Amino acid sequence: MKVIASVLSILRPVRFLVVAFTCALLLLSSAFPAFAISSSQSKPTEGETQLLEIQRKTDEAAKKPPIGLEETQEKTQGGLNEVQGSADIEKQKRPENSQSATTVEESAKNLLDKITGK
Repeated sequence: MKVIASVLSILRPVRFLVVAFTCALLLLSSAFPAFAISSSQSKPTEGETQLLEIQRKTDEAAKKPPIGLEETQEKTQGGLNEVQGSADIEKQKRPENSQSATTVEESAKNLLDKITGK
């Protein structure tokens, strides 16, 4: 019992430092997220035009009866689907722009090779 008491008395300054560090960390982590606002801001109206056009086409498609195969194929020639068209097509992952991407299997193999040192 005396051993535990002596160890606790030795750790008292360390315990104070841990508590002080934790309090400082909590204070700073609650204060600094506000600084993220000053980082690069996007324009609020930047994507709104495309979304409004997509919404208009969606509303029109919902009012009409289902379209036939030929009309669907005609509308999808320019993009992803008949409603969205080519909006944000450059952001979509496709085989044409994913040639240099690594598969999950390759990533796992590389990780295992690094771990084993091969």
